[in-house]
Amino acid sequence: MNYEVVNLKEKKVVGLNIRTNNNDPNMSNDIGKLWNEFFNQGIFSEIKNKVNERAIGLYSNYESDFTGDYDMTVACEVSDEKEIPKGTIVKKIPAGKYAKFIVKGHMQKAVYEFWQELWTMNLDRAYTCDFEEYINSDIDNAEINIYIALN
Repeated sequence: MNYEVVNLKEKKVVGLNIRTNNNDPNMSNDIGKLWNEFFNQGIFSEIKNKVNERAIGLYSNYESDFTGDYDMTVACEVSDEKEIPKGTIVKKIPAGKYAKFIVKGHMQKAVYEFWQELWTMNLDRAYTCDFEEYINSDIDNAEINIYIALN
């Protein structure tokens, strides 16, 4: 898989959060429910001070590596986190060095296949924070930038 190394400034996001694990048989359903709640219950439209209209899938607070527990947050990047919708949280994406991958195709299938391949790569991951940035919302022809924190 091709990627470029980029340096990002800190980002603030507001959204909904769960704690999960890739070995949990309910993980996919739990994450799917989180995305549905974010959009179908109007959280996305309630977030003020959005930097753009892109949704972010954030993976942070890793217990160890991709085999341990982690936080999964569905969010939007904001310029100011002072007013947040009830039930949401603020998270920070730390500044630093990231591998940037561009994934295109059917949204769920392309993202699933990306993570399956990433886990087999010899990448010097930091396990601080990784995130998916959904450039568009076209389920069948999605474009997603995926950032993986590097040491």
